[in-house]
Amino acid sequence: MKKITVLIVDDSRLVREILVEILASYQDIEVVGVAEDAFVAREMIKKCSPDVITLDVEMPRMDGITFLKNLMRLRPMPVIMLSTLTNKGADITLEALELGAVDFIAKPRSADLLGDLSSFNDELYSKIKFAAQVDVSRLIKPATTMLEQPLLGNVQIKHEIIAFGASTGGTDALRKLMRQMPKDSPPVIITQHIPESFSGRFAKRLNANSEMTAHEAKDGMRLQRGNIYVAPGWLHLTIVEHNDGYYCRLDDRGTVNRHKPSVAVMFDSLLALEHVKVFACLLTGMGEDGAHSLLALKNKGHFTLVQNEATSVVWGMPGVAYQLNAHSVIAPLPKIVSRLFQSVLAHVTAYAGSK
Repeated sequence: MKKITVLIVDDSRLVREILVEILASYQDIEVVGVAEDAFVAREMIKKCSPDVITLDVEMPRMDGITFLKNLMRLRPMPVIMLSTLTNKGADITLEALELGAVDFIAKPRSADLLGDLSSFNDELYSKIKFAAQVDVSRLIKPATTMLEQPLLGNVQIKHEIIAFGASTGGTDALRKLMRQMPKDSPPVIITQHIPESFSGRFAKRLNANSEMTAHEAKDGMRLQRGNIYVAPGWLHLTIVEHNDGYYCRLDDRGTVNRHKPSVAVMFDSLLALEHVKVFACLLTGMGEDGAHSLLALKNKGHFTLVQNEATSVVWGMPGVAYQLNAHSVIAPLPKIVSRLFQSVLAHVTAYAGSK
């Protein structure tokens, strides 16, 4: 069995040594080099031609973003960013994902480096395994002209909710989708698997890239037309109905499907609503979070969509949903918004005609 070769790029000697020790414990992984900065990394890439690179977000001499831009232009390959849990680290990491990095992992805090790193070890290993399978050229293709935004005009939007669930590859997919969403869209709720310190920064980036107004969801927020609500990292986002309105409720229960926030928890909360029409979309991501709940939504008569394999970074969550026949529609990323709003317009038109 061919081993996955890895190059570690990090300015901390301690982090480099720990990563080498961690990856040495996996028989199908081989660390072929370590580099303390981008200039050393450049030579190591020429020499070793690794399958995957782990890249520190913040480095001296040349920062991780500049190095990543050069790498994706000259020699695209799977990159996993090692991010610090800071606002600066979050912004740089989200930019890196937009530039073509496959995924990221939160770097252990200094106090944790000599403690129990078992959960970090498992996460790093699984992300390297998936990254090695990714066709990076798909992630860095120049953006095609976005389709004309659908306009809803004066149609009544009162009992419609659009819900997106995503994991690996989802931050960039959602950024592209929210750019297409009309400003008069029904309220949009999002659960993206993301650390606690990243979700607020992610919501701000969506806000800057969309005609809608994006927020990190707060407990008790009322869903309003033209607004996006992003689940906070480490809290589940659920929706409840009260006095003819729909409100965010944040749930602090344990992980579900190994995630918090969980797409399944959000989708399941929509099942409990009596008077709403749900338009639920499951996007790129590892695992199966949300797939079975998407099927339950479909069985209750709601619209369900899965992203197709060709445009997904990892066809895990949408792939499982597809195998379950949980989808009403399967669509490539550039077509998702148009397919979604075909269904929204058909629903609101039919509803208005029935009154």
